[in-house]
Amino acid sequence: MTPADDAQWVAIGDRRVRLTHLDRVLYPSTGFTKAEMVQYYTQVAEAILPQLRDRPVTRIRFTESVAGERFFEKNVPRGAPDWLRRRVLRASPGGEDEGTEVEFPFVDDLAGLVWAANQGAVELHTPQWRVGPRGKVHHPDRLVVDLDPGPPAGLDACVRVARLVADRLTEDGLDRTYPVTSGSKGMQLYAPLDGRRTAVEVREYARTVAHELAAASPRTVVANMKKELRPGKVLVDWSQNHPAKTTVTPYSLRGRERPAVAAPRHWDEVTEGMQQLGPDEVLRRLDEDGDLIADLR
Repeated sequence: MTPADDAQWVAIGDRRVRLTHLDRVLYPSTGFTKAEMVQYYTQVAEAILPQLRDRPVTRIRFTESVAGERFFEKNVPRGAPDWLRRRVLRASPGGEDEGTEVEFPFVDDLAGLVWAANQGAVELHTPQWRVGPRGKVHHPDRLVVDLDPGPPAGLDACVRVARLVADRLTEDGLDRTYPVTSGSKGMQLYAPLDGRRTAVEVREYARTVAHELAAASPRTVVANMKKELRPGKVLVDWSQNHPAKTTVTPYSLRGRERPAVAAPRHWDEVTEGMQQLGPDEVLRRLDEDGDLIADLR
């Protein structure tokens, strides 16, 4: 990324991206700035871009800092660069905007990633399906299970449930399951799919697995979304396989009190006492270990 003549612009390949308010403190608890966020996404691009590619991106944007106003954004905003790839898609059935047309951005390259970061898009969320070159929405190419602990349960409880979920998926031939600590309270588990099942079929399969586990381990696992049922248990959230739902993209930052990342992990470190990871640690691991979730590309 090479600075252009104007200090507010950078040249990325044959594209120019305008950067603003780089000294803004995004995370007041640590002093982590917008410039550091742009730098993180630049350094992590090789790992995150394959996860984003061909998936419409919903962004969680922050107007000032993670302590302030936030909003979800699906449509391409006014003033977006002409080179940003976009496509109008009809919102999936079952979502809040069912039937409406949404002009989604597609973040396919470093320039798009830096553009999104400059927009204050701390979090990048994507569905489990991709869009073909002619706008065809493909069947999901991955299954996701979100593990959400209800206090006082925490990440240690998710660790135990993650292994239950992985073992159950293995019984049905999904023997490559990838753990990702969420950068918030819990974890996600991803399993690659062959693309032959519809999103509705994948969602119903995930729902069945979640309810089976809840029936087998009722003291630790819950599959019902009702909040009053969740204290002290881990919600095995199957719903993010719904065609209208999205999940935070692996390697995305999270808009929590401190900068943390949705971080792919080795299974041998999925043990009690594990912690969420910050951006510096994620970059160090990428440098040493490579991309742990590359098979989901």
